[in-house]
Amino acid sequence: MLKSPALRAALGVLLCITGFLVSRVSHVRETAVRIDAGGCQLVANVLDNGDDHVRGYVVLLHGLAANKEIMSYLARSFAAQNLRVFVPDLPGHGRTPGPFSPDRAQLCTEQMLRQLVLRGAVNPSLTILAGHSMGADILLRIAAHLPVAGLIAISPAPMRAGHLLRPEFLLYTHPPPAPANTLVLNGTLEPKSIRDLSRDLLPSPLAASQKYQIIRWATHASLIVNRDADNAMLDWTARVLGSNLTRASSPLLLLLPPLLGFLGLLFLARPFLSELLAEPAPVSVKTQPGTVPANAANRDVANFNASSSTAPSLLRIFLQVLLCSIPVVLALQFTHPLRFLHIFEGDYFAAFLLLLGILLLLLNRKRLTGLLEVAPSKLIGAVAAGLVFHLLITAWSDLTFSEAWLSLARWARFPALLVAVLPYLLAEEVMLGPSEARYLKWRLAVAFLLRFLAWCTLLAGILILHSGQMLVVLMAPYIALFCLFQRAGMDAVRKDTGSALAAALFGAILLAGFCLVIFPVT
Repeated sequence: MLKSPALRAALGVLLCITGFLVSRVSHVRETAVRIDAGGCQLVANVLDNGDDHVRGYVVLLHGLAANKEIMSYLARSFAAQNLRVFVPDLPGHGRTPGPFSPDRAQLCTEQMLRQLVLRGAVNPSLTILAGHSMGADILLRIAAHLPVAGLIAISPAPMRAGHLLRPEFLLYTHPPPAPANTLVLNGTLEPKSIRDLSRDLLPSPLAASQKYQIIRWATHASLIVNRDADNAMLDWTARVLGSNLTRASSPLLLLLPPLLGFLGLLFLARPFLSELLAEPAPVSVKTQPGTVPANAANRDVANFNASSSTAPSLLRIFLQVLLCSIPVVLALQFTHPLRFLHIFEGDYFAAFLLLLGILLLLLNRKRLTGLLEVAPSKLIGAVAAGLVFHLLITAWSDLTFSEAWLSLARWARFPALLVAVLPYLLAEEVMLGPSEARYLKWRLAVAFLLRFLAWCTLLAGILILHSGQMLVVLMAPYIALFCLFQRAGMDAVRKDTGSALAAALFGAILLAGFCLVIFPVT
């Protein structure tokens, strides 16, 4: 039944509506404010349970490449305890304008705290500082000379080399001694080196006012939406502030809306693409027995069969990607053609794709013949589809889970980033060859293997050459998940249009938008 485009579309709309209604359920008061902190215009959410007489305060910081909305589960949980919670977007993240640098993020946060104390918005003796990853590092450094009631460090980013971690991956160095009333949390699914470095932040043996706790079955990212971790933070807050707090609620209410919406958009995607890129119905003609009408699908199959004899073998295209990736990684040690984009480590990632794509296109230049022989309406449709999908997905994410709607500063970088990632995606389409329904899974698998080879070479270059592109490494799981959906969409566009250029344009729009969402602006 779900093969019917109308039913798929109807189910997609129903899931989106349900997700939207669930996302509107909230039992706390939430206000967006802009805090002028020493020239840093920090956009922040202020949450409480509606009572103006609160029992304490929490300043909650997100990590690198995140934003204040990602911290919503913890923020709402603290606010439900009659605590007033301040959750800012750090510079270059979310709604706060850049530039971003680790030092500027720390300076802006400290200035914000001092402004809140000066205005009487918080009482330091009743204030808990809580931060995740980079945010935990910032608050640890600030708490060393700005006394507060307590501190919660959620999987702090390493600030010291050791345990197989190299200095170039550190955002901050020389960690200060942890203050009194400090809780440090890690997950059992985090690398042991990260856990060991977090434990090293506290003295051994532990002081009575300090605690290190490991949460079972939690990763670095999942700690901020983990009920056990939330309960540990609430228990620590109750102990520090001397008050009784209730247990944490389930994170399901926060996670369900984005999941329902994304699933709904996936159901809508195929009918939308088919409708947008569909060719006019062919004129009915009489055919001799045994002949096949020349419609779009048959032309695509014919193109596939005609080109299969000249298509490079799997071994050849794998070797091309591998051997081209190595000199690109070496070249990036001496030149960085996209540094002008000022996207924190995203410009390095885009430059890698740009140079790799150019080399692959040169090696496969004979197969570029006829690349532009496509109806303009198909290219326009592919571009329109890419933009619409990007806007829908980022709008839904922004509405329910994480700030993804691009600011003017990010949109200004979009054209250059689009041009940078297009060559690789075009080369990938050329190497994979024409699309046919029975070969879609094969194309998807081969495309993933090609990207995996390129990624492994990039990772090896980062680790061996000490380039310090730490965020590119940390984003690997999210980039892999994105590639799954992006590649499936590109295959659908290629199948409907028969054009490698249309598929590449569609994928490049999605990839450029994705990079602008996840990488901070410097």
